[in-house]
Amino acid sequence: MWRVKSLDAILATAEKKSLHRSLGPIQLTLLGIGAIIGTGIFVLTAAAAQKAGPGMMISFVIAGAVCAVAALCYSELASMAPVSGSAYTYTYAVMGELLAWCVGWALILEYAVAASAVSVGWSGYVLGLIEKGLGFDFPDMLSAGPAWSMNGLIPTPDFSVGLINVPAIIVALAVTGLLIIGTTESARVNAILVAIKVVALTIFIALTLPVVETANLSPFAPNGMFGAYSGMGIVGAAASIFFAYVGFDAVSTAAEETKNPQRNVPIGLIGSLAFCTVFYLLVALGAAGAIGAQPVLAADGSAVQPGSAAFMAACALTENADRLVCSNEALAHVLRVIGHPQIGNALGTAALLALPSVILMMIFGQTRIFFVMARDGLLPEGLTKMHSKWKTPYIVTLFTGIAVAIAGALFPVGQLADISNSGTLFAFFMVSIAVLMLRVKDPNRHRPFKTPAVWVIAPLSALGCLALFWNLPHDAKMVLPIWGAIGLVIYFIYGFRKSHVGRGIVDVPELSPDAPPGPVPPMPGAPAPGSDEERR
Repeated sequence: MWRVKSLDAILATAEKKSLHRSLGPIQLTLLGIGAIIGTGIFVLTAAAAQKAGPGMMISFVIAGAVCAVAALCYSELASMAPVSGSAYTYTYAVMGELLAWCVGWALILEYAVAASAVSVGWSGYVLGLIEKGLGFDFPDMLSAGPAWSMNGLIPTPDFSVGLINVPAIIVALAVTGLLIIGTTESARVNAILVAIKVVALTIFIALTLPVVETANLSPFAPNGMFGAYSGMGIVGAAASIFFAYVGFDAVSTAAEETKNPQRNVPIGLIGSLAFCTVFYLLVALGAAGAIGAQPVLAADGSAVQPGSAAFMAACALTENADRLVCSNEALAHVLRVIGHPQIGNALGTAALLALPSVILMMIFGQTRIFFVMARDGLLPEGLTKMHSKWKTPYIVTLFTGIAVAIAGALFPVGQLADISNSGTLFAFFMVSIAVLMLRVKDPNRHRPFKTPAVWVIAPLSALGCLALFWNLPHDAKMVLPIWGAIGLVIYFIYGFRKSHVGRGIVDVPELSPDAPPGPVPPMPGAPAPGSDEERR
């Protein structure tokens, strides 16, 4: 289980069953921006405000800083191993198969669950337009899934909130169909959607910054840095709003479909992250300064988690109807409150059109993780089957899309985002350790991009990931070990026995210094290899 698949073997395997290289630096950066700007800023701004108040601006800085140092670690490994698989592939090359499986399994929480969260965020905007723009009352039972709470280790649903989120199902399956058609086509559509999102956020900033009032920013941190319990306060909000940044690592999963990946992957990773960070800070300042971002309180005056029963009861009160924290379409709501209802509806329409690009990149990333794990034999190899016309891994894409639709139909956006973050932070932590280990194990290997001050940056990345994970809500933290235990059972039942590396199926050039040892010499008295006696 500690067997390592060398970087040369990983690259050789990719060449034998590879994906078509079609993405350039501009497309890759746009894919990164498309993956990053989405539900985190359009929807989770309200959840961050409930946890931190106006102090969520510091939360954006904390989360962005952790992502920045993680991005530098990702860039080095992605440029060295420009193949699909992201953190899974890097861990396989450095730490061995068991930990690689754990990372790949955790990435399901990142990509698939994140896609579900964005689907629910999209649903909130489409329902806002239907109900506030068109005046149609959409059935409550079909507009949201049930609320979930952990009863020990058993999740318990509360169907008084809703039964199933129909719009989330529709958008997840529609995006899945687009991905099956092809990567290049998806990237072209994504470029248009990215432009819509950037224009919409630019208009929001232009309208809100002139009406910012300092009084709306006080008290700046009503729940303090850490809050009364796990998941609250400025750092707790950073752990949740981290979801708003994580799309950048989806760029590294597209390395195998990128032209000149040694140059273009670092450009896509760091460029998209830097671009989005500026937008996030301006949007957060505009939202909080324009109408305020103070959290609602429970009946007894205590702080409450967004999405909880006490939170929903507080938001149901008439005096809290216009609070930012109670809105399912935060940015459109801000514009309506400050006197721009039509532009607010237009921004809702922009989110309606643009959020699918985030779902697209999340499902894209998940299918490529599944693809490379199946290519390594850890999952059934039938998942790697390519469509004869569109040249995409259509079986695993369809499977992923259906799973995303189911989760989006049944869970609220805040819980999905926190669960996604737990898997993401674990994967980022492993990448931070892997880049250091590879510097020691293979210092002479060519590195097209080298992490600057790696012995400072990588430890900061690892510690930052641990700190944010620790400040997630308790339920979200519990999901990761439970999910990991399920994954280990599957690995030992199937992957351990079927692994290509374990069975000696390693595609390494014969003269490579990383090639596995030659065949074991025959036992005394056994026929020589290749002899007539052996053939008989």
